[in-house]
Amino acid sequence: MPANIKSFYHHPTYTWTHVLSDPATGKAAIIDPVLDYDGASAHTSTESVDEVLKYVKDNNLDVEYVLETHAHADHITAAKHIQETLKTPVIIGDGIKKVQKTFKPIYNLGASFATDGSQFDRLMKEGEVIKVGNLELEALHTPGHTNDSMSYLVDGNVFIGDTLFAPDYGTARCDFPGGDAGKLYDSIQKLYALGDDVVMHLCHDYPPEHREPQSAFTVAEQKKHNVHVHEGVTREAFIALRTARDKTLAAPRLIIPSIQVNIKAGAFPEPEGNGMVYLKTPLNTF
Repeated sequence: MPANIKSFYHHPTYTWTHVLSDPATGKAAIIDPVLDYDGASAHTSTESVDEVLKYVKDNNLDVEYVLETHAHADHITAAKHIQETLKTPVIIGDGIKKVQKTFKPIYNLGASFATDGSQFDRLMKEGEVIKVGNLELEALHTPGHTNDSMSYLVDGNVFIGDTLFAPDYGTARCDFPGGDAGKLYDSIQKLYALGDDVVMHLCHDYPPEHREPQSAFTVAEQKKHNVHVHEGVTREAFIALRTARDKTLAAPRLIIPSIQVNIKAGAFPEPEGNGMVYLKTPLNTF
């Protein structure tokens, strides 16, 4: 039986969360879940991810994993909430160790903060496979946007994180620490080589007014229509385009709270002496 995929759109951050399930066994994985966060009030909510968990419950699914495609800079992950609710392990790519080493000094996280990825339950490497019921998910390292970017290939589908957006929007930025436009181009070609019929499931969609958010496009659609990296675009041309575009972009709205939480698998800092939790804001940094 083919994999079943249900996708949930989080309008405030333009993020897609996917529930992948095996119809034969009821086993499932949740990919890139989002925690609601209001920056003005510094208030969190689980309303959106609870909708995902309701779908899981209503369909009698047994969630075996939470999969992160990378440590996101534009939303806070809800992985910790799911883990605490369902006792589910959280998985990310092995490159998270590089990301942790980069951001530990920026946030001054202290000697006790480990940069070995141990905050996560498993770190995936290129070519490794995990099973969700009878489904086999293969990890494909797709760096460029970030060092830890990992795509997951399963049953004619691939969950690509921020590697590509919708064809009318293009590709992910590469100006974060560890980003590399050349590596992103190579990662995209690696995904294109999977075959025209493979369905690419996005982590984000920023639709123009004339269309609704769309969670997935085929490789063929991306190769033909992607405004940044359609067929015929050379590596050198893409690097020039991506580099020039990145110079015009503002920092993501939630980058400061997101990264310091997401490199810890969604865990917030411990409460201080007054019982309150505080996030750090490094000034004049991003």
